[in-house]
Amino acid sequence: MRAAVGHPIVDGDGHVVEPLPIVADYIRRVAGAEVADRFAGSSGAFTVRAGPGAAQRGLRPGTAISPWWALPADARERATGFLPGLLYERLDEIGIDFAVLYPSVGLATIGHPDDAIRVGSCRGLNTYLAELLDGYGDRMTAAAAIPTHTPEEAIGELEHAVHVLGFKAVMVNSFVARPAANGAGPWLDVLALDSAYDYDPVWQRCQDLGVAVTVHTPSVGMGLRQSATRYMFNHIGQFSAGSEAFAKALVFGGVMARFPALTFAFLEGGVAWGAMLLSDLVSRWDKRGGANIASLDPHRVDEGEWDRLIDTYGDDVFRDPAVRTVMRLQSDNPPEQVDDFRDAGVRDGRGLAELFQRMYFGCEADDTMTAWAFGTRVNPFGATLRPMLGSDIGHWDVSDTTLVLGEAYELVERGLVSTEQFKAFACDNCILLHGSMNPRFFDGTRVEAYARTVIPAPGPGRA
Repeated sequence: MRAAVGHPIVDGDGHVVEPLPIVADYIRRVAGAEVADRFAGSSGAFTVRAGPGAAQRGLRPGTAISPWWALPADARERATGFLPGLLYERLDEIGIDFAVLYPSVGLATIGHPDDAIRVGSCRGLNTYLAELLDGYGDRMTAAAAIPTHTPEEAIGELEHAVHVLGFKAVMVNSFVARPAANGAGPWLDVLALDSAYDYDPVWQRCQDLGVAVTVHTPSVGMGLRQSATRYMFNHIGQFSAGSEAFAKALVFGGVMARFPALTFAFLEGGVAWGAMLLSDLVSRWDKRGGANIASLDPHRVDEGEWDRLIDTYGDDVFRDPAVRTVMRLQSDNPPEQVDDFRDAGVRDGRGLAELFQRMYFGCEADDTMTAWAFGTRVNPFGATLRPMLGSDIGHWDVSDTTLVLGEAYELVERGLVSTEQFKAFACDNCILLHGSMNPRFFDGTRVEAYARTVIPAPGPGRA
């Protein structure tokens, strides 16, 4: 496959698998023994049978089973996830020129409900990742875990990760589970719309620091993913569900309009949901967006014609004038502002499609639905979305890392995408995601020269 393509392969979503005892030691260094000890049993997905929080037998309905056997069973493949030195040595064998690696335990640290554990574990984890990958920067870089329960904690860890630890990529929590006002259960705050806080300072800080906003938030145990006995029931669709909610919030909440230079990535959920979301947004704009919503005002109903139709086709139950009036004005209960798209910063459906050019979608190698990103015959306005190869190396669904690129290239061999579209998927889009924010992101890497041909020239005020 590498002989067939004339461009690098850039992995937008590989993984580091962190040993919990070592991460706990790092947390102890930065946040103290008490926080480290409480964190140690908080990630059911990575515990062992004898460890705290590991028992999953006899779970009651409404209690979601944790991920289990989530890593490869082959010794070399399993070690590749834990040991960046081994991954570095194998990158040519695997066929990857440069990889952005995301934390695994980080999925538990960024959303932990305990303030001290959440902030302390993210700081300890990021310190571990920075030291672990030191010396391998020409072929790979890690993404820092950024907690987002409040804007202050997010900004604090963003600045520490970039300025102190030297990270170029970050992983942000795309929603926060908060207590509901009515006590009925957790409310999922999607940060960018109707949030408990103003997160604009966070998006501004990301833009200032030159880091893309990338999200990789699981939703196991929430909503309709609460099986007590089937991990796969909970797993399917979990990343796309959290990503879709966040993406909708970015559009409706106006974040993309207010921060036109910021790029966003939604990892491990594929791109099919993105194509469907764009189609749904455009179709709803056509009927309810901007001035279009006025056409649905029930006060526009012609009262004379209404009465004539009821007289002709209605029976006696519709003779009462009060009933007729209620029928004519039914659902006349609008909010003060009737245009749901009022903050999106667009004037038509095509503007919505343009927003999606700053959204990137992490797709695994065996996901044939990646081809939908290039479905210009069905996507609104002939839009092409931006899929991005995410190997998911280190986790259970990649039992042999040497097969990843071959699986991805089957998109070309089966005629689902062209070689140029494959280049966008397996190389250019990841470069654009990060390079648009930080034109020097790939300096000093194996793909530096190629990246310079892809990254747009810096705008005014950008280094």
